[in-house]
Amino acid sequence: MNYNDFSSIISTVRMNRYLISVNGNSRKAMTLYRENLRLSQELFTVISCFEISLRNKIDGHYKNQLGVNWLQDSVQRNGIFNIRNCANTKRILEIAIRNLGSNITPNKLVAALDFGFWRFLFASPQYRAAGSNLLQIFPAKPRSTASIQYNQTYVFNKLKAINEIRNRIAHHEPICFRPRTTIKDTVYTQQHYSDIHELFRWMQIDEASLLYGLDHINAICQRIDRI
Repeated sequence: MNYNDFSSIISTVRMNRYLISVNGNSRKAMTLYRENLRLSQELFTVISCFEISLRNKIDGHYKNQLGVNWLQDSVQRNGIFNIRNCANTKRILEIAIRNLGSNITPNKLVAALDFGFWRFLFASPQYRAAGSNLLQIFPAKPRSTASIQYNQTYVFNKLKAINEIRNRIAHHEPICFRPRTTIKDTVYTQQHYSDIHELFRWMQIDEASLLYGLDHINAICQRIDRI
């Protein structure tokens, strides 16, 4: 397909960023667009596996601490999230519980909650409300030092960044550029990819085995860097 036909389908406005990044070479612009799609597909798969792993670790931890129905119990009278500082978490849970209705089970409720919900369990109000022990799901987490504190705020910020790139992909935004520029650069994506692998290791999950055959991100980044 020639570039004019390609850009008329994808949109000239969307393709302009790709075209500028490769100095007006239309063939390279189309190649970059396709490689960005491959990169987005691969990273979204990795993030999905990470999200499932993280939520299962959190759920298992709190089931041991608070009981099998900890999520439903948390919004009841005297529940851990039935406090002013956790009002939004309570609201999200109540909506999910209401939507599931009579079909609700603990596992279905876990599956109904998105990445943002699990991320906010590391925010200070939710973390404290649930007992300030959620970092136990990261048994291989390094010790804090004078220069860096590996606390729940550190984890929260890492998860926030991962959630942001996840949402970029979900909204069909490119991840092959330096943020807010037209400069082709995979460092942004590789940093988030590295953070995901770090958190997998902290959970003592063998991410290489888990993602076997699914993860070709480094190879795609190398191809993009060569365009």
